[in-house]
This record gives sequence, structure tokens and C-alpha cells, in this order.
Amino acid sequence: MSPKKLIVQKFGGSSVADVRRIQNVAKRIVSYRKKGHNLVVVVSALGDTTDELIDLAHKINSDPSEREMDMLLSTGEQISVALLAMAIHKLGSEAISFTGLQVGIITDTSHTRARIIKINTDKIKEALRQGKIVIVAGFQGVTLNQDITTLGRGGSDLTAVALAKELKADECEIYTDVEGIYTTDPHIEPKARKIEQITYDEMLEMASLGAQVMQARSIEVAKKFDVPIHVRSSFSNNRGTMIIREVKKMEDVLVTGVTLNRKEAKITICDVPDRPGVAARIFKELAANGISVDMIVQNVSHLRQTDISFTVNKADIAKALKLTRKVAKNICAGEVLRDEDIARVSIVGVGMRSHHGVAATMFGALAENKINIEMISTSDISISCIIKKKFIEKAVKVLHKKFRLVNKRG
Repeated sequence: MSPKKLIVQKFGGSSVADVRRIQNVAKRIVSYRKKGHNLVVVVSALGDTTDELIDLAHKINSDPSEREMDMLLSTGEQISVALLAMAIHKLGSEAISFTGLQVGIITDTSHTRARIIKINTDKIKEALRQGKIVIVAGFQGVTLNQDITTLGRGGSDLTAVALAKELKADECEIYTDVEGIYTTDPHIEPKARKIEQITYDEMLEMASLGAQVMQARSIEVAKKFDVPIHVRSSFSNNRGTMIIREVKKMEDVLVTGVTLNRKEAKITICDVPDRPGVAARIFKELAANGISVDMIVQNVSHLRQTDISFTVNKADIAKALKLTRKVAKNICAGEVLRDEDIARVSIVGVGMRSHHGVAATMFGALAENKINIEMISTSDISISCIIKKKFIEKAVKVLHKKFRLVNKRG
């Protein structure tokens, strides 16, 4: 028998989308328990519950209070943890479910995207001492004033990694509907190849740029505290992808993956006065109101005026537009335009640090396929382009092939 371990497992919404899948997850968990392992299981809301609750909220109010959104969205995980605990009981094992509040996941007051301040693990440890499987609602926490908060989309990943760190878990397993991290989205490119090992840096970049397998903030925490993560499928027993600090021969691989993000929108402020401090006023206002700005492009100044374009998360577009128009008026700028018909395609790889010509190859491949680039941004291990949304899947396939990421058996 393998040594007894403390294992943190996280199951996403697709893993617990219906009764049969909940029962299958319960069987997997119990099989680990029968091997003598202690288990802390983090669960997301069932299937598309979170999206359905968001839609419901916007039918009531197109601009709902963020505090009330957290109250609403946190109910999804409360349902799933209770149902999973019941399924485990049915199999004859002891389990207990906790909300983020009950566990003591303390966050700051940034509703809908709160950051974890600390976790009180006493209740979890006591339940483990009693031989129980602990089921924790992902994605949620509570402020010092007892207001419920949520950790942003994909926040259950962050819950799991943070708990693994606090509990000094032996393993952290993230279960999803695919068998690991792929060179690109296998739903778009069937020839995508599963990556056996990937660095924190690459995974963080891929998650930040649109790969939806894991939340970027969870990778930040894993990297900071060196928490190895095993991403695997909840529908098979195959080994998935390990996310670790360093991968052998990692600089030999030029590009590790291609990502896409359809959830971005572009705002353009026309005729901005070209004088010191104007750009600072624009972006300071957005930052003060919790809006994260991504790409920024400022055109060449003509007649002491310029256009400034930037991208934000599409979920923030209404709020960002309102704030931008307010600032534009104050600085005597011109019209403020919005464009939601865009998407981002990116290539990621630590090998870029030691190779030249990668950008030229990417831009050439897109040009050959008549895909126009509207904005560009780079880091030392990634290059991103904003293009029209209708070309995004074509762009992914073109770049995946160009950088030879295709599964040879595919």
C-alpha cells in the first residue's frame, strides 16, 4: 500500500454537471479514501450554474451590485458541496461540507474578484482527525465584516491551491474535462498535443492569455509557494500534466502553446490632447475602480492630438466605458468608441527568451492567411495579437501548425 497522504483535489463544474457525474466523482474520492489517504475536496458549482445565475441577475438589473452578485453566485458551490457529501455518504464514507465562510477563508473587500488574506484551517484539520472527507465550496470567502465574497472566474482553482499550501498537502490535483494542459484548445484543434510537464511561468502566461484550464491567480500562488499541481481528467485515470518550477530542456522548446481569448473588448478614445499626464489620468481612474487594462496602443500625435486604444475584459466593458467617457470629457478629448468584435491569439514558450525571429514568424503566418493584426503586446515568453473575432479559430490552427505543435499521431 502506498504511504498515507494528505491530498487536495478540485473538481470543476463539468465534473459535477449532473447526478451521474457527481456519483462518479464520489466514487473516485472514496477510492482514494480506501487507500488510507486524507482528502480535502474543493468543488465548483454544477455545470453552467454560475453563468445561469449571472444571466438571471442581469435580467433583473443590467448593472447589479457587486456585493449582491457575490451573495448570489456563492450559492452555486453551496449546492454542489452538499450534493457531493450526500453521494459520498451513500457509498458508506464519512464526509462533511463547508462553505468558504465556515472554513474561514478570509478575503479583502474586493467583491467579485476578492483576494485571500488568510485561511483558518482548524475546522478542516479537526474534521480530518475525525476521519472525514472534507468538502469545501470553491470560489468563495468572507470579509472580516462577514460579507460573502467571490474570487473571480475559476476561483475554485485558487481555493484548492491556497488550501494545499496552508495544509502542507502532499499533492494538489485539479480535475477537469480534458486530460491535462494541451498545446492549444483541443475543441478547436483536434491535433493538439497533451503537455506532460509545464513550468509555472508558461502556465501563468497561458492562463493569463485565455487558456481556461486553470485560473491565473492560482498559478501565481502555486509558483510563490512551490505547490506542484497535477491537472488531469475526472473521466479517466490517465496521468495528466504536471505544473512545476522547471522542466528539463525547457529552452529547447521554442513555443509551448497557442492560446485564444474571446472575452476582450477594445475601447478607443479619439482626439486625446497630447500633453504630459493625460494618459495617467485615464488609467488611474480605471485602476481606482478595479478595471484591469491589458494592451494599450497610442497612435502617433498629429496636431497635438492622438488616439489611445486599450483592451479590457468584456465583463468590465460597461463600467469601463462609463468611466472612460467621464475622463474623456474632463480632459477635452473626442469620441469614445467600443469594439467587442475582437479576440486575442497568443503564443507562449520560455524558449523565446533564447531564440530570435519568433515574432516575425508569427506575424508572417497570420499575414499569409490574410489575418490582420490590430494590436500587439509582448513579454519575454509570449507574443499576443488582437484580431477580428471571426478569424480566431483559423489563427489558432495556423499558428499551431506553423510552430509544429501538432500531435504526430493526430
